[in-house]
Parts: sequence; structure tokens; C-alpha cells
Amino acid sequence: MKGYKGVFYDLDGTVLNTLDMNMYPLMKIIEEETGEAWRFEQVIKFASYPGMAVMEELGFEDKERVYARWVRYVNEYEEGAVVFEGFVDVFEALASKGIVQGIVSAKTREQYEVDVVRQGLDRFMQLAILADDTKQHKPHPEPLLLGLNRVNLLADEVLYIGDSLADYQAAQQAQMDFAYAKWGSMSAEGILHPTYVLQQPKDVLTLFE
Repeated sequence: MKGYKGVFYDLDGTVLNTLDMNMYPLMKIIEEETGEAWRFEQVIKFASYPGMAVMEELGFEDKERVYARWVRYVNEYEEGAVVFEGFVDVFEALASKGIVQGIVSAKTREQYEVDVVRQGLDRFMQLAILADDTKQHKPHPEPLLLGLNRVNLLADEVLYIGDSLADYQAAQQAQMDFAYAKWGSMSAEGILHPTYVLQQPKDVLTLFE
């Protein structure tokens, strides 16, 4: 097995189960903006989109204002973000091996504070590259490249774990190995040749034996 020195994680759909807390507030936003009552099945396709891309596809005029309201509704969602079972064990095991761990996600800093810091998960992370940190976002490689620069590691020394096509494409363009997190993925379309396919979070540990 390749001797990786670090691993970067996507958040939504990879580390965190945030499907309900993102999609139900989005349904509320759509109804407020258009008067249309969309079903859960209709909005599920947006689960893997970066936040502003959702606003653009839905054609809202004041995207920034509507997006800020969506973020507020998400943060107020009672159930909140839930860590996929087994991930805390993964974080602890890799930390004990001295593996550098980091988050590279399209989340805003505010969302990160709510979903990650409040749960104490940030204690395992050496960095967090979020939406506010780069001009370009996944599938552009800029967030991953910034992460590599921050931890002073090369692309072939770090594995990226994600659940979406944008994650896969960003890793490809950054020339990083990619592990496809099937447990939280909405679609494998376009993810043609991931370096690894993982069925459950604890499978991550097999890559660092």
C-alpha cells in the first residue's frame, strides 16, 4: 500500500451526513422564492452541488441574499449534521500514526464552525480549506493545491476522499489520488477511475496499514 503522509476529506456526504439538513431548508427556500412546493426527490440532485451553484441553477436573482438565508435555515435545522459511523475511529487511528489530516470543502467558515468545530472534530485536523479561502472552487484544483501548500506536502503524498464528481475532478486536476466514498454519494456518474472505492468509513484505515 502506498505510504501516504496525509489525507484530505470532503465534508458533506463524506465525513458528515448533512442530506436532510441541507435539502429540507432548500425546499423551504424554493417555496419562499417561487411559491412552488418541491418534493424531496426533486431537490436531491443538488446534494452534491457547491452552494452557490445551486442558487445559479435555480436562477434566483439575488443569489447572495438567498444563499445567506439558506445557510441560516441549515444552521437552524434541529437534527444538524451527523458524523458517519466509524469516522471518529478513523480520525483517532490516523492521528496516532502521525498522518496529517485536513478538510477541503465548499462549506463556508460559518457552517464549518457549526458542523465541525461544535462537535470537536477540528481537533484532529491540521487544516481546513473552505469556500472563503479560495477564488476558485471544486472541481477546480485550487482548494486542494492550497491545502498541499499549507501542510508542505506533495500531491502524491496526500490522498483526497470525497463523494462527488466535483471532488474526483478536483483531485485529478491536482494530480492527487482519490478515494471514492460510496456511503454518502448521490451518484457515481463520471467517477470513472477512482484510485480506491470505499464502502464504509472504516475502509479508510486499510489504505494506511
